[in-house]
Amino acid sequence: MAKNTRGTVRAFSPFDARADAEALRKAMKGLGTDEETVLKIITTRNNTQRQEIASAFKTLFGRDLVDDLKSELTGKFETLMVSLMRPTYIFDAHALKHAIKGAGTNEKVLTEILSSRSPAEVRNIKQVYLQEYEANLEDKITGETSGYFQRLLVVLLQANRDPDGSINESLVEQDAQVLFRAGELKWGTDEEKFITILGTRSVSHLRRVFDKYMTISGFQIEETIDRETSGDLEKLLLAVVKCIRSVPAYFAETLYYSMKGAGTDDDTLIRVMVSRSEIDLLDIRQELRKNFAKSLHQMIQKDTSGDYRKALLLLCGGDDE
Repeated sequence: MAKNTRGTVRAFSPFDARADAEALRKAMKGLGTDEETVLKIITTRNNTQRQEIASAFKTLFGRDLVDDLKSELTGKFETLMVSLMRPTYIFDAHALKHAIKGAGTNEKVLTEILSSRSPAEVRNIKQVYLQEYEANLEDKITGETSGYFQRLLVVLLQANRDPDGSINESLVEQDAQVLFRAGELKWGTDEEKFITILGTRSVSHLRRVFDKYMTISGFQIEETIDRETSGDLEKLLLAVVKCIRSVPAYFAETLYYSMKGAGTDDDTLIRVMVSRSEIDLLDIRQELRKNFAKSLHQMIQKDTSGDYRKALLLLCGGDDE
């Protein structure tokens, strides 16, 4: 995983897994649950420490901590606590499994995870998926998706994006021209060109391509994608472009829209807060403030309630007003 330098959750010190396990058992034993203790411990320890607590819990009491949390807690608060207890590498695999399980596919989850994870992270997810579910993630996804959307997902699943290195300006020019001819200059769109270039070139190369594209066409690449494609493919191409430009800005936008307007998309809110809390949530908060003139803390405060809100605010780690 990425180094947790810009996360809001770091290793807790002084840490005592046995003491935490005992405190959690006491909080959930007998009638009623002391939710405050549960949320304080789980949101302020990092994932590695949470796994140590779960292990100590089993050793001391012969009980499964996650099972106890599920039986003692309810609703969104339960979902958040259980999500935080999943080992980091299993978290994404689990989210993807549920996105392609049963009737209907959750394209939004496939798009969010596969566009934002690094090639190393994608390889890791595929490996864990195979271990956990004894199934090939690519086979599962191709079985549930179709068309150019499926093709771009498959390209991203190969995790063969060029590594960042020195930039070849003539290739930058060439790629920008190819995209221009495949979109704005063509009657209809050559989606394949977009898929190949956006799915395989290095991040620093693509940032230069986007600049060059703007110079050649007079449009941002996002505007062209918006005009030339539609549906799930459009959303996935846009997510890839946004993540190439800035992963924290992409997640800031994702969080903003999960809480904007009537109703809250709690699944997305929980998924992003949990998956980014140890990686770049400080950067995400900054981008949200900059791009939407809102503070993540205040959005959570306004859109959620109870123990669920308390836990999210602790993960958020402060206000940016």
